[in-house]
Amino acid sequence: MFPMDAFLDALSLEPVGTDRYRATNLASDHGVVFGGQLLAQSVMAGLAGQDGKAVKTIHTVFARGASPDDPHDVVVERMHGGRSVASSTVTVSQGDLICTRSLVLLSADEPDVIRHADTPGTNARPDDVAAVRSVGAWEVGIVGGVDLNDPELVGPPELDVWIRFVGAPADPKTDQALVAYSTDGFLIGTAMRPHAGVGQAQAHRTLSTGVLSHTLTFHEPCPASEWHLLQQWSSYAGHGQSYGRGDIFRADGQLAASFVQDAMIRARSGGAGAL
Repeated sequence: MFPMDAFLDALSLEPVGTDRYRATNLASDHGVVFGGQLLAQSVMAGLAGQDGKAVKTIHTVFARGASPDDPHDVVVERMHGGRSVASSTVTVSQGDLICTRSLVLLSADEPDVIRHADTPGTNARPDDVAAVRSVGAWEVGIVGGVDLNDPELVGPPELDVWIRFVGAPADPKTDQALVAYSTDGFLIGTAMRPHAGVGQAQAHRTLSTGVLSHTLTFHEPCPASEWHLLQQWSSYAGHGQSYGRGDIFRADGQLAASFVQDAMIRARSGGAGAL
């Protein structure tokens, strides 16, 4: 259970040199740092010293897991900095091993030349969710009461999830980092839904699962403290991997961000049977 202070502590990178930081971890039950945390910290590192700009796109490759028991190092390499666009590489390491590397594109706000945006594919509202699960400040409401952990519960490779971070400060950088945190958590389970005998409860037990790469693009501001909808679907799974996409809509229906993810889903020992 993570109070908001714990999230903010993890996002507060300690400077240890020019464009170099030390970061701590939220606790983990699986012996590995949640990838969404590393994604969120990479967002914060990319934004450091980039006043007047926001993250437009972050593309992250997850090379290996990070231990939650030890801090990690975050190094920013600035590739380009202009009036309207900037770009950096953000590398997260523990010891001599690289855990993630991200390409971060930043941009300043620009006036519209043209404008259009998709709208939500559901009329569900946060109040329609029967049960909201709280992980401290992180509140999660899955539309339709879908249980991703149940290996016998079969459905289409689609999932709608309402998210908010209670008590999150009204800060655009923190908003982007916390929204990024949530995008990492559901697409593997979404890919498993059509397949009987496979569920997220088996992850790290009979199944080896993990995110391989993740790309997130922001379109509009999205206050993390307010309800926003992750509308997700997996269009392919095979060869020990899955591919999924998602859109993030604010409660007012505005498309705020989009993301895609490649992940690993492999039998860990003796096949992917029930627990």
